[in-house]
Amino acid sequence: MKRYFFMVVMAAFAWAFTACGSKEQGAKQLVLYYSQTGATQTVAQELQKALGADIEAIELVNPYSGTYAETIERVGKERQNGELPALKPLKADLSKYEVIYLGYPIWYGTYAMPIASLVNEYDFEGKKIVTFCTFGSGGLEPAIEDLKKALPKAEIAELGFGIRNARVAATAKELNRFLVENNYVEGTVEAIPGYSEMRPVTEVEQQIFDAACGDYQFPLGTPVLVGKRGTSDGVDYIYEVESNGAKSTIYVTVGNDEGAKPEFTRVVR
Repeated sequence: MKRYFFMVVMAAFAWAFTACGSKEQGAKQLVLYYSQTGATQTVAQELQKALGADIEAIELVNPYSGTYAETIERVGKERQNGELPALKPLKADLSKYEVIYLGYPIWYGTYAMPIASLVNEYDFEGKKIVTFCTFGSGGLEPAIEDLKKALPKAEIAELGFGIRNARVAATAKELNRFLVENNYVEGTVEAIPGYSEMRPVTEVEQQIFDAACGDYQFPLGTPVLVGKRGTSDGVDYIYEVESNGAKSTIYVTVGNDEGAKPEFTRVVR
């Protein structure tokens, strides 16, 4: 009986130790983000749920307000004058975290101004930083490169997660793929084939491009070449596009549902 009691106590102790260890390990990850419209917040909350990490929103002393045009006007003046928006102090102690998932909207082709304030004020030396962002058309890759320059003593992950504001409803599924494929969480996802060889755009593929990009607020150019691939969700297209002598790559997806509208997922300039 005594032996049985001793084994039960030891098992309970081992369970408690494991639970504490898991909690401490989770606390080493922080989802830190700035969101103005709520799109980046949506991604941050999905990320926190998937990781079980701590989470904190970056707040401004004088928040951006008003319409998109008014915000961009203020940001333009700040950039021109070399001004950074003042931040409220973070509640989290960054020294306690090994991995920081850093999120932001893309403004002027890079991370939003509050992130510039953040990297100017706080020490990220030795931290691993995984980025996630929301955008109108693109900017994921340039923002990562700019962050590498701003934080040379941090380890910036080569790949980040990005999604268009117009497609934020697809965050959960696409974020899960990103996390699994990059070994941030355990799980399995469907293997996606590569794109076919690029070839001239057909009339039908032109129509798909126009349906995906025609209502965007800025002209995105003329598609010249295209490749495609099939998945269980539909068909993905990769277009090489020309606009005023410049080239870009635009990704478009068309779902399997009857009448599904083509959507462009991002632009890489």
